[in-house]
Amino acid sequence: MARKRVPENPLIVSTGAAAVPARRKSPTATTKRVSRAANVTEAPASEVEAVTAPVSATAPTEEQVAKLAYTFWADRGYQGGSPEEDWLRAEQQLSALSAK
Repeated sequence: MARKRVPENPLIVSTGAAAVPARRKSPTATTKRVSRAANVTEAPASEVEAVTAPVSATAPTEEQVAKLAYTFWADRGYQGGSPEEDWLRAEQQLSALSAK
C-alpha cells in the first residue's frame, strides 16, 4: 500500500491579517538603476537664432521655448531623452541669449 507523503517543513498559517508573501532578493542580482547620460549637444546657432529672432529684454515666450525644445528632440532622431530636460535646456539657452 502506498504511503501519503508529508512535507518535512509543516505549513504555518497566521490567523491575523492577510498573508503577504515575502520578497527575497537573490544575492547575485543587483537592482541598481543606471542612469544613461543623454547625448547632450548644443543646438546649431542657426536654429537658436531662428527661434530667438524676436527675443525681448524679458524672459522668452513659451512658444520660443517649445520650438527650441522640439529641435533638441528632433536632433536626437525623435528618440530618448526627457521633454522636461529639453524644456529646461531651451529655457536656459534662450535666457542666456536674451541677457546678452
